[in-house]
Order: sequence, then C-alpha cells, then structure tokens
Amino acid sequence: MRPDRLNPLFAAADSLKGVGPGLARPLERLGLTRVKDFAYHLPDRFVQRRAVSDLDEASVGENIVVALTPLEYRSSAGRGPFRVLAADSAGNVCALTYFGRNGGWAKKQLPLGETRWIAGRLDQFGQTLQIVHPDHVAEGSDLALGQLVEPVYPLSEGLTQGRLTALVQLALAQVQPLPEWIEPGLLDKFQWPAWHEALAQAHRGEHAAARDRLAYDELLANSLALLLVKESNRTRVGTPLVGDGRLRGKLQLPFGLTGAQARSIREIEGDLAQTAPMLRLLQGDVGSGKTVVALEAMLIAVEAGAQAALLAPTEILARQHHATLTRMAAGTGVTIALLTGRDKGRARESILMGLLDGSIDIVVGTHAIFQDTVSYKHLALVVIDEQHRFGVGQRLMLTQKGKRTPHCLAMTATPIPRTLTLAQYGEMDVSRLDEMPPGRQPIDTRVVAVERLDDVVAAIGRHIATGQQAYWVCPMVRESETDDIAAAEARHAELQARFGDTVVLVHGQLRPEVKDAAMERFASGQASLLVATTVIEVGVDVPNATLMVIEQAERFGLAQLHQLRGRVGRGSGKSTCLLLRGAALSETGRERLALMRETQDGFRLAEEDLRLRGGGELLGTRQSGDTPFRIASLEQIQRLLPVAHDDARLLVDRAYQLEGGGLSGERGEAARLLLYLFERDWGVQLLRGG
Repeated sequence: MRPDRLNPLFAAADSLKGVGPGLARPLERLGLTRVKDFAYHLPDRFVQRRAVSDLDEASVGENIVVALTPLEYRSSAGRGPFRVLAADSAGNVCALTYFGRNGGWAKKQLPLGETRWIAGRLDQFGQTLQIVHPDHVAEGSDLALGQLVEPVYPLSEGLTQGRLTALVQLALAQVQPLPEWIEPGLLDKFQWPAWHEALAQAHRGEHAAARDRLAYDELLANSLALLLVKESNRTRVGTPLVGDGRLRGKLQLPFGLTGAQARSIREIEGDLAQTAPMLRLLQGDVGSGKTVVALEAMLIAVEAGAQAALLAPTEILARQHHATLTRMAAGTGVTIALLTGRDKGRARESILMGLLDGSIDIVVGTHAIFQDTVSYKHLALVVIDEQHRFGVGQRLMLTQKGKRTPHCLAMTATPIPRTLTLAQYGEMDVSRLDEMPPGRQPIDTRVVAVERLDDVVAAIGRHIATGQQAYWVCPMVRESETDDIAAAEARHAELQARFGDTVVLVHGQLRPEVKDAAMERFASGQASLLVATTVIEVGVDVPNATLMVIEQAERFGLAQLHQLRGRVGRGSGKSTCLLLRGAALSETGRERLALMRETQDGFRLAEEDLRLRGGGELLGTRQSGDTPFRIASLEQIQRLLPVAHDDARLLVDRAYQLEGGGLSGERGEAARLLLYLFERDWGVQLLRGG
C-alpha cells in the first residue's frame, strides 16, 4: 500500500486550482493526470533574457527585459497589426506589435505615459525597432526580472505556456522533502542536490546536476524493481526439467541449427534443470529462428512429464505460431492446442479438459490461456513471444498458474542495444541469436525520392499482377493540419481507387475485430496490398509478401525501419524494400537510410540507432517508446544506468542476505518510497512483508 506521505503527489490533476473539464483532455494527452506528473514534466529548453537599461545596450535578435513608456497607439487598416510606440530612458523608440487582436487588450496592459517592464525578443522592421507580442508586461521590475530565465514546456493543443507554467508551479508547491534514497558517497561524488531541491532547480534553469539526479532516481527505481524480481525468483521453487531427448530426436527441421541456436538451447537446457525457475530472454533478429529454440525448450518440458504454454500478443500471431509448431512437431506425437478469446462452447471445454487432465502437452494462445477459468495439470514452462508487449507485472501473474513457479522464456524480435537491454530486462539472463539460418535471401533495400511516387505505385501494380503481395507503410493515421506526413487512410483510399478491393487497411485506431479481419484477408492471400501504420511491426508471416514500401522513411528510427523491413523476406523468393524519402533530408536521416542499404544486421542497426539519436533529438526516448523511462534521456541512460544498477545490486544483496528479502533501515525505507514514486509497485510487492 502506498505510503501516506506520497498521497499529495498522487492527487488528481483537477486538485490543482484552475484545472477543470476543459483542460483535462489536453493535460491527459501529455500524461499529466496527477500532481507528480506536473513536477516531473521537465522543460524542453529555457529562454534566456538579459536586462538592459536602454535599447542601445541590446542587439537585434536578443531576448531582453527593458523599461519602456508607451507614447502612442497606432491601428492598421484591415487585418494589419496594432502597434504601441514606446520609448526607453534614453529616448529610443520601439514598436510593441500585436497581430490578430483588437487594440483594447494592448491599451489595458500599456496605458500611455505609464512606464512598464517589457520582456521579449528585440527585432527590426524596416528602420523601426520592435518587439512582437511581448512575452511579459509588468508594472514593477521585480516581476519582470524574475523572467530572465523562463522554462519552455512540451505542450499539446489547448494549452499555453503561461497556463502550464502556472500549473507546474502549483504542483511544485505541494512537493515536500522526502528521505534520501541515494547512497551519500554518490551524492558527494556527483555533487547532486537533494530530491526536493533537484525538482525545483530543473524547472528554474539549465541545472545539469539536478537533471542527472532526477534521471538517476528513475534509473535506480527501475533497476531496483527488476533486481527484486530476479531475487524473488531465485527464492522460489520451480520444477527441474531434464529431458531424455526422445521427442527432440524426432524433429525434422528443414535446416540444421545455427551455432547461436545450439548455444541458446544449451543455455536454456541448463536453466531448466535447476530448481530455481528460469527467467531468460531470447533475443533474436527477425527470421533468426527463435521459434525452433522455443519448440526445443517446450519439448524438454514435455519429455520431463510437464506441460508448456506459449503466449502471443495477438490472436492472429497465436494462430500462426500454432500452425508453425504443429507443422514442425508433426513427427513427435506431441499434442499442441490453440486457445484464444474467440474459442467458445464445446471446443473451448474440450481444450480446458485437456489442459486439466494433461492430454494436451503444449498450448498456444493469447492472454486467454492465463484466465482464472484455465487450469493445468502440470504447467512448468511459459514462453512469451514479443516480450515487450507484456509488462513485468503481467509476467508475474503467469507464475501463479503452476503448482510451482513455471520457468519463463521470453522472446523478442526487436534487437535492443546492450545498454537498453539492461534497462528493460535487467532481471533476465539473455541469450542472443546473432546468426541467420541458411537459405535466407538478403532483402534488396533501395532509397527512392518521393518525386518518383507514381513510378512506385506502377511497380506495385506490376508486382501484385504476378500474384505476389506487398505492404505499404505510412507514419500517421490521419492528416494533421500542421503536418505533411501522408496519412494511411488517405493513401489507402488512393491505392484502393487504383487497384480495387484487393487493398486493405490496418491501423491502431481500428476495432480489434476489424483489424484482425483485414490481416486475415491479407494472410490468406485474398488481399494483395496491405496499407498500414507501424502496427505491423510485430505481426504475421506472409511468405508471399515480397515487397515493402515505407513512406517518409526518414521519419522512422533505424530499429523501427529494420523491424518493418523484416515483414518481407519470409519465403524463398527475392524480396525488395523501398524506402520512400521526402525532399528535405537531414544529415541524420541521410545516414540512417544509408545504413539501411548497407546492412541487415539488426543488432548493429540498434546500436547505430542509439548512437545517431543520442539524447538530443526531438523524437527521443519518451516519444518513440524505446525505453521504460519518462525523465532519463538516452545519453543519461548510457552514462548513469551502470552506476544505478550497481547501487541497486548493493541494496538488494544487503536486503536478501541480512534481512531475508526486506528493505529496512533508513535507506531501505527511502528506497520503498522511490519504488512507489516511480510506480514500480510490483517491485515493492516482492519484498518480504510487501
């Protein structure tokens, strides 16, 4: 249960003065639903201003604070601006210019003959100095000079800087000091302020130490929670699984195992033989043969007299896994069942009975396989596909299904840099499939300018005329007035007008049943062209789909481009990926596309992606969903995560060796607060006494 002293921070946003129903939606879009969210909503940048005694001291283009006295109002004809001519102490005249407003508001703020302190950017129009839409107008110097450094926050439609700044200040006023959870030696080493002060400083100006401290807090909370999972797992008792090889010997695989597959199987086999439940991540690039490794692991469980379950994030992917495993295990005599939310009546009852009496050896399905109504005779191994779709909390739920805690093998086809692997899967041992099976043809990757769009559409037509299928990926669902990104809906309409009903559309805003039906049409070959957003990154294998078009490719990260490209090249035929680029290409965008042409090694691309983005790009960690962090930038993760991991390790080791799984003492209690503050509640649940 969350400690009472944190309750003010978890109060709803509407507890702040001025937040009503009208503001709730734009705040929600920014993730600002509680007081603490405002406190951690850090500025993107700061406007730096300089106080000057007169305009002679200032340069054009500079942000300044200066005292001016209004002399004259000037209205323009039609839609022209309203100007207030004002003079400084030396007699220099400056126009305070307002567009799109009637002059009443400006007159109220700037009465003639009364000196006001003006904050804004000094520009020049013809021979006249001007400040367009002054940022601040104040009667006294105190208020104006308090605006010399002003934060600029990320906004959403319906919010202004002024309104959000005021709300952040109200939230910060409710923040009270908390006990220190960082080891004192580290605080001294890095010269970090206390938590309470760090929050205040991060909103006041460019305080690198304050920002680092807040990022470190987030990284420490994450590392601590993940290590608690690992330690808790070690104290549990699983079922040692030792297979005799009789089923695995009957497998008839089209290719021999790669060295990486054989190594991963040996690692898994060693883990399964232990009484402590396995917690291992199998990381493999698209097409690296993860399914074979997973099947070998599940057959070990069946050889040892137990059951195994494979959990997939979507129904269509579950069906595909079931078909693949059934085909690969055909000669073994193993019973493999499929269970999804769609299964009803007698068919469902039959599967449930088979799981209960043990006649079903392996079950494949969506989260339906872990519902309360589903019971197993002896579930000893759980395989989770596309691990990043399931949180740690969900994984912990799975452990309740076996008589003893089942072994867990998680799989992901997203190559993740080693630094981020530690951040996301710190509680897991990692096996990497870094070799590709023989027989996989490289994908021909080309960069095409958007000016050749008609040629690309014509090529699509020729491609589907041969009976083959294709993907067309767009970055957005709907057109935005402020953005020129091609929308999937608009592109689908255009391509459907050209090629008819053979074109289907899939995006994240469609109802699940509509989306699944479209995917099913494409997977079964009834549709030739699938227009989609990035929702198809993780999806079905369609061997007949051999052409991929990615529109506005420069807008995607490298890792994402690689995942999308991996949707083709699934069969024996030659596959092509066309990266359609816009006219204006940044240096980073150019390098990304060049790397995509150069290599198909997902692990190398993931590392290069991290290098190229660093922490400085607008679309960094938080927006692209690469990390579980809101505050820490990629650069901070790389620099501070190893320190946080080592610190968390010391805390956890001390807890389990000396206290049997609790976090006691002053720092231990403070660490509990930290876990709740960053909503790693599931980490706290694993502590002795919860």
